Amino acid sequence: MNEPIVSISGIRGILGESLTPENIIKYITAFAKYIKNKRVVIGRDGRMHGELVEKIIESTLLMNGCEVINIGMAPTPSITLAVETLKASGGISITASHNPQEWNGMKFINSKGIFLNAAENKAFLSFVGTAKPSTVRWDKIKPLEYYPGFNDYHIQRVLHIKSLNLKKIKQKRFKVVVDCVNSSGSIIVPALLDRLGCEVIKIDCDGTGLFTRKPEPIPENLVNTCRAVKKNKADIGIIVDPDADRLVIIDEKGEPFGEENTITTVVNYILKKTPKAGRIAAVNLSTSRSVDDVVKALGGKLYKSAVGEINVIGKIKKCGAIVGGEGSGGVILPEVHYGRDSLVGISIILSELAEFGGKVSQYKKNLPQYFIRKAKINLSNIKPESILKFLSKKYAAFPQNHEDGLRIDFESSWANFRKSNTEPIIRIITEARTPEEADWIQKRFLKEIKEYLGN
Repeated sequence: MNEPIVSISGIRGILGESLTPENIIKYITAFAKYIKNKRVVIGRDGRMHGELVEKIIESTLLMNGCEVINIGMAPTPSITLAVETLKASGGISITASHNPQEWNGMKFINSKGIFLNAAENKAFLSFVGTAKPSTVRWDKIKPLEYYPGFNDYHIQRVLHIKSLNLKKIKQKRFKVVVDCVNSSGSIIVPALLDRLGCEVIKIDCDGTGLFTRKPEPIPENLVNTCRAVKKNKADIGIIVDPDADRLVIIDEKGEPFGEENTITTVVNYILKKTPKAGRIAAVNLSTSRSVDDVVKALGGKLYKSAVGEINVIGKIKKCGAIVGGEGSGGVILPEVHYGRDSLVGISIILSELAEFGGKVSQYKKNLPQYFIRKAKINLSNIKPESILKFLSKKYAAFPQNHEDGLRIDFESSWANFRKSNTEPIIRIITEARTPEEADWIQKRFLKEIKEYLGN
């Protein structure tokens, strides 16, 4: 039997191949044991066949004596918020995030509504294959509870963000093209935009789970959405991934705003609305330096973590940051909850644009301008650590960070080298003030690594 991919981000596999009923039951039984068979909140993204996985999970939890609250098709941030609000012992988001149609999986949540950290994940996984099902008699099975109205509560929490200028947003009457890839954002995102007084043009918002394009919200997969923004003369395009924790913006010209600019805009808005002493933000080490520039200009403090949502959340909590996130379009606002949330990002960005008064493309020009490049090097029998050690020694004269692979900072650029947890590769991210410099730096490092490997 093929095994699914297991990581700090949960369990993920191809349905019917590595994600089988046997595998699902094995991991859910372990999670039930981990939370001592208590209250669990579950929900799913809208992808096709998600209900099949949901029923297996639902039945396994109930047979193990758990109290199960099912909030139905819902974004991952809604599920994490529900765990916290409904005082559950844990939660499961049934999703494969931005993976293609054939994939599905499970993200596991602790009692605080936060994804399991490394220590919690290790404790949970220790039960896999060793936890005997603690099945209960028929008369001890608890009734399944449905909570399909949780979308409304989530929207209310977002609309109560203290710094939002709701009056200004509604006055603007933004014309918005919204693309939810027919998944979990299909109902809640248009509903939020409607509450914000926007004119909403929906693309792929039927909730069928049938992806009409590759689901990861990167520019090459959003060509038709970009065209729709321009064709409809919309003010802005808003795209979320299948479990609606990542946010991507398109400007009025049908051009990508840039995922990195999503978090930069949010940090800029939240910090300038906060007294100077409280201007603290946290992002991961692969996030654009534009965030550094914005925080510095506002006299704030910026802290950085290893890549991964749970790592950013850990840094936010440790440093008392009021906002944070990742350059992939993930926005975290502790005021609402500790987790990436596209609804939070949408509301803050519309508030910022409403107060700015100009077009999205004009706003982008006012942000610090950087250009990011991403590549990877395939390894055979070479240990990634040896490459990182070689680069660290070669560039010892420059500031370095070893918390997540190796990051080297130069005067107007930086580079981050990270070994993959799931593939024999090293990922290389470079960023600079101009496209030419970003390309040049990346090519230089690729050449140096290949020379080191003797290629």
